[in-house]
Amino acid sequence: MSENQNLLAEQRRALIIDEVRRRGGVRVNELTRKLGVSDMTVRRDLDALARQGVVEKVHGGAVPVVEASTHEPGFEAKSGLELTAKEDIARAAAPLAAPGTAIALSGGTTTFALAKELLDVPDLTVVTNSVRVADVFHAAQRGAATSRQGAATVVLTGGVRTPSDSLVGPVADQAIAALHFDVLFLGVHGISPEAGLSTPNLAEAETNRRLVQSARRVVVVADHTKWGTVGLSSFATLDQVDALVTDGGLPVEARAEVAEHMRLVVAGETEAPEAPEGGTDI
Repeated sequence: MSENQNLLAEQRRALIIDEVRRRGGVRVNELTRKLGVSDMTVRRDLDALARQGVVEKVHGGAVPVVEASTHEPGFEAKSGLELTAKEDIARAAAPLAAPGTAIALSGGTTTFALAKELLDVPDLTVVTNSVRVADVFHAAQRGAATSRQGAATVVLTGGVRTPSDSLVGPVADQAIAALHFDVLFLGVHGISPEAGLSTPNLAEAETNRRLVQSARRVVVVADHTKWGTVGLSSFATLDQVDALVTDGGLPVEARAEVAEHMRLVVAGETEAPEAPEGGTDI
């Protein structure tokens, strides 16, 4: 009898682990209904799994144990990941950049895709700490037969180059601190309820922090794989973000969590609001 009970406990706990990983978190009352056991049994199972280090107990349930990432892939390594999602996100985010406004684009492959969508938005002033983003605008101007009327004015911050081709450090931080922009379009390494926005690069975290502080509105552009990822250093909370533009792969539970803090725009499912004159509301 004891062996059967142990086997059933192992089966329950395997199911709990699967639910936590698949959904990004579960509640005790959901598990009691799904498993057909008592509240006390579920809590004992969660205690056992927490001691094993495979889940983390939170109020009313459990979430996956998230290890802080310290690895920063290079730009080329990241550029081929979730390519279609990034292009969809870029198209959905582009209407948030109003003609004649000052915007900022952080480093990243999603902001790189967004830069291509912004080439025809007239009279933008673009502040960026991304060499790749700056190259998009400069290449478009070089490729034009004549100087395009309404072409973007690009301000590259300077700084020390990271593996993802972002410019960070004191030079970048000082330049950004002296500027003010209507909307910041921010790529992220990770986004989660507990850690907020994070990156594995400490210097990049500080530069991103300055970008957030200098922006009237913050729009995060990130595909669904960034949800639940935690980098070594956090630089903003979810409450500091005005909108998240993402793709349809974001789980239902994550969408509900995001919607408690900011506007959620899902590429292909919801339309991004038109940016008003001055770009002050999202």
